[in-house]
Amino acid sequence: MLSKALVNGVYQKKLEELAKLPEIELLAIVPPHWHESRVGVVQLERRYTEGYELVVEPMWFNGHHHIHWYPGLARHVRRFRPHILHVDEEPYNLVTFHAALLGRLYGARVVFFTWQNLYRRYPPPFSWFERVNYRLAAAAVAGSQEAAAVLRRKGYRGPLEVIPQFGVDPELFRPMPVERSPLPTIGFVGRLVPEKGADLLLHALARMRTRAVAQIVGSGSERSRLELLATSLGVRDRVTFRGSVAPALMPQTLNMFDVLVVPSRTRRNWKEQFGRVIIEAMACGVPVIGSDSGEIPQVIGDAGLVFPEDDAQALARALDALLENPARRQELGRRGRQRVLELFTQARVAERYYELYRSLGSAGRSYAAAGRLGG
Repeated sequence: MLSKALVNGVYQKKLEELAKLPEIELLAIVPPHWHESRVGVVQLERRYTEGYELVVEPMWFNGHHHIHWYPGLARHVRRFRPHILHVDEEPYNLVTFHAALLGRLYGARVVFFTWQNLYRRYPPPFSWFERVNYRLAAAAVAGSQEAAAVLRRKGYRGPLEVIPQFGVDPELFRPMPVERSPLPTIGFVGRLVPEKGADLLLHALARMRTRAVAQIVGSGSERSRLELLATSLGVRDRVTFRGSVAPALMPQTLNMFDVLVVPSRTRRNWKEQFGRVIIEAMACGVPVIGSDSGEIPQVIGDAGLVFPEDDAQALARALDALLENPARRQELGRRGRQRVLELFTQARVAERYYELYRSLGSAGRSYAAAGRLGG
């Protein structure tokens, strides 16, 4: 497995589930760390490593999504001789191009992954990487329907499946008793940047009939501005800025919310690709209200409410409707949990990748898969 995403130990659960399936022999290649510009250096965490081989391989140009690569990759491909080499990277990245060439050299069928849900043209050499990878790939996986449409528009004609990059562990993210506020609690989890829309929640809170409190979980450049905005709107005493929360505490944090709001707004160079916190909240039985940016409506399905992005009044109405109707809130929470169990667990996501691998005629000794950091 070639995967910088898997420095995050939670994501490794998908590999354990995949390794349990028939005829799977799995090798995962990961860097010792990944330098993420938003959060700093993310060190490799070994958390779910049963049933497959996890190899640490140094990376060149760590932290650069488009040009990073693994100079020692050929040695592992030559030793393992995979039937499938799954690179969970965009087709215009150097690492995908390098892996695809090695796959062709050693007889592996190459699969790449894309989250890109905005149509963009890239300059050389990235456009060259893209065209070559389209030709060499045996199949592609898109993380969303919009990403699949972009891939087709850009000229990829091979087999294509829409599968999330990772799922959620329903044993970790589950309903649990926690100490709650006497007032209904609205939660926000995400980066404090304009596109994530935390300011929209503050405007909605000031317009609601229902008296509620809000917890804003996350960090970012907008925090000071958001605190000033809450003061100017007269809701500062009802808003708690918690900063970043450790991943291990996220299930407990989500269970403190009566509803989670995901108010993302589309920008020229960004649109919500998935919204992982949505499935984490739904797994906890917490209903979700999300904007109609990008993939959010498809992830929520019939298990929550969707409002037009950038419409604070519509968000306020949705919050009032849900917080004033406990039975409806409970029903959406139940639906959300069920939707995750059916579509978004790590086990179910692993099964869908397995189905793709089998469709490529890959019955045999070994498979290889890989993951990408972000989402």
